[in-house]
Amino acid sequence: MFENLIEILKKNPRKIVYPEGTDARILESAARLKAGGFLTPVLIGNAAEVKAAAAKGGFDIDGLEIIDPDDYADFSEMVETMFTLRKGKLSREDCAAALKKSNYFGTMLVKMGKADALLGGATYSTADTVRPALQLVKTKPGAHLVSSCFVMVRGDETLVMGDCAINIDYTDTLDKDGNVTFSAADKLAEVGVECARTAKVFGVDPKVAFLSYSTKGSGHGPAVDLAREACQKAKALAPELDIDGEMQFDAAVSPTVGQLKFPGSKVAGYANTFIFPEIQSGNIGYKIAQRLGGFDAYGPILQGLNAPINDLSRGCNADEVYKMAIITAGMA
Repeated sequence: MFENLIEILKKNPRKIVYPEGTDARILESAARLKAGGFLTPVLIGNAAEVKAAAAKGGFDIDGLEIIDPDDYADFSEMVETMFTLRKGKLSREDCAAALKKSNYFGTMLVKMGKADALLGGATYSTADTVRPALQLVKTKPGAHLVSSCFVMVRGDETLVMGDCAINIDYTDTLDKDGNVTFSAADKLAEVGVECARTAKVFGVDPKVAFLSYSTKGSGHGPAVDLAREACQKAKALAPELDIDGEMQFDAAVSPTVGQLKFPGSKVAGYANTFIFPEIQSGNIGYKIAQRLGGFDAYGPILQGLNAPINDLSRGCNADEVYKMAIITAGMA
């Protein structure tokens, strides 16, 4: 998977912003990217502090761009851009204060086209990565929400699982009169289609299973109804994709069980893209695959934004940062 993404990046040079420029894991990844020559990292922070941290760790970052919000030449332009984007919500002073923080500053570099992608979260929380993205980069046309998935890799096998990190659950969006404007099933359907599109980026021909404790009506309840309705809506959104559900996990992955419980399905028994009905099952599911199944987990990969901005686990190591940078830039 990574070899293919690297070849794509060699043909289409990209810049990726690292907001946490003094972190040793970030610096090790940046040095490795510099040596590879296929992706250009931009480090945010005080130049002296970034260089000192790199020297302490023995990381070669000579020649890499380091940008300090405190002396950035286009800072006033950046403030005006953010003020326009947040007009009525923040003053210019508020915008300037926010942009002194590397997460907002780095996100604005992407918004203004000075970089192609951003990878943060080595020290920031997920909320501190997602919030600036929603406020400044915003959702892409047609997207109603931001979601996430994990790309799971074991040898030559690649799976996609979502949403495991962003959407706690799915509820109807109502207008002031109490009318449903975007249903819970619409939201889960959108997550399913976005996960399928992400799968394609990584060379997976998606076979999308909407998971439940029921297979084709064997069980009943609101959660089953949600998965079933979302599956039907996803099929309508993307009729070109192989999508099916609701189904239990064994029916999704075992051809014998799948075709017994869901005969004729193109997905049952062959699924590689798994859509969970809420975050609890999704988070548990990907971690079971990671810890007991021996899969490497890459993510959360954010979906639905106007530009690739991704979040790291604060417990990540330098190799995970490096690979997530390749994934993130590969989506640009």
